[in-house]
Amino acid sequence: MPLLSRRGFRLAGDPFVIADPQLVETIDAISSAETWNRRVSLVRQIPEKFGTARHQEIYAALAEAVYVDDLAPDFAYIHWRNEYELAAIEQAYAKTYLLTQGFTKVNLDDLEKTIAEAPEALRIFRLFLGFTTQEFAASSVIVATSLEEKSLSNGVVKSLESGRAPKGKAAKVCAAVVYQAMRGGLFAEGFGEVRSKLDKPDTFDGWNTIRKYANENVPLPVFLHQRHYGGAFRQLLDATSSKRGNILEEAVEELFNARGVRFIRTGARTRDLIASRFGLRVVPAPDFVIFDDTSSLKAILECKQANDGGTARDKAARYATLRTEAVRLGGIPVFAVLAGLGWRRAGDTLGPVIRDTDGRVFTVKTLESMMSVDPFPALSSAQS
Repeated sequence: MPLLSRRGFRLAGDPFVIADPQLVETIDAISSAETWNRRVSLVRQIPEKFGTARHQEIYAALAEAVYVDDLAPDFAYIHWRNEYELAAIEQAYAKTYLLTQGFTKVNLDDLEKTIAEAPEALRIFRLFLGFTTQEFAASSVIVATSLEEKSLSNGVVKSLESGRAPKGKAAKVCAAVVYQAMRGGLFAEGFGEVRSKLDKPDTFDGWNTIRKYANENVPLPVFLHQRHYGGAFRQLLDATSSKRGNILEEAVEELFNARGVRFIRTGARTRDLIASRFGLRVVPAPDFVIFDDTSSLKAILECKQANDGGTARDKAARYATLRTEAVRLGGIPVFAVLAGLGWRRAGDTLGPVIRDTDGRVFTVKTLESMMSVDPFPALSSAQS
């Protein structure tokens, strides 16, 4: 049922009054708690006040009322890389256009001379083909074999596109990839419903359509720049996926370092250490293990980012596993640091996480507040 508390916060959509005064009182008390420790204490009382059958409803209502507004969207920003600046494309395009005389000198020898003289031209040719650097490198294996030359690595392709002079026969191999691909002879004919990457407006008729675009005032540098992004930043997002995945962990690590909290940011190299030192058996290990100066385990923390509800729902189950492990280890607290719009689906995503962490759920916006929650005040050696 859509709910609205007497304090005026919306819980599920339309403004209906909660029929259960006890639920209103509970959510009001948690929402207005003076400290996070008090909030945690009140959340832990929910199982005592309400029957098991109502727990999903209660935690979902709590999530909507108290936690959802702190989940700032992260879709408006991207991690930047200098090679995605428009100026780099414009400069490479100008050189390529000049050296190929408006894309009229594009036989095999011409392409090799162009790449040898202006290695950054490779980026323009690659973008016409619609390849990523990794795909271009993989394509070089095909031609290198027939030429009895060495194929290109992804690093070599990127190095050439940055303007570094080609070594050995790299320019020859690059030229052969471009030449054969533009003629449609690099790969076997597709099957099923697949389409060649040449089957797009600027390369539909090979070099003819490229020349047409170049000579009819189509802003090809901007056009290719957008392709460099990968449509709506798709390739750029893929290229920085590890940075996006680590953004929460890096924020937590920075905070812990600033406050002098002892911790281990877990990974493959620390798995055995964590198991032997702290007795943690859960696999994979939580993102952070927090301990005191006697090496006693004090808390575990997991970061999760999810931009759709289904993904968030799947990730929410992780906290139930961590809670079980925490209970086995004597009831140490479990903390969650979340980001992404997927967590706004409160019923089966954020609600269960609140339940399994006793309300110790934080975002980048509220991260500083985490340091006021036990056990962190006793573990911090620096003042805010």
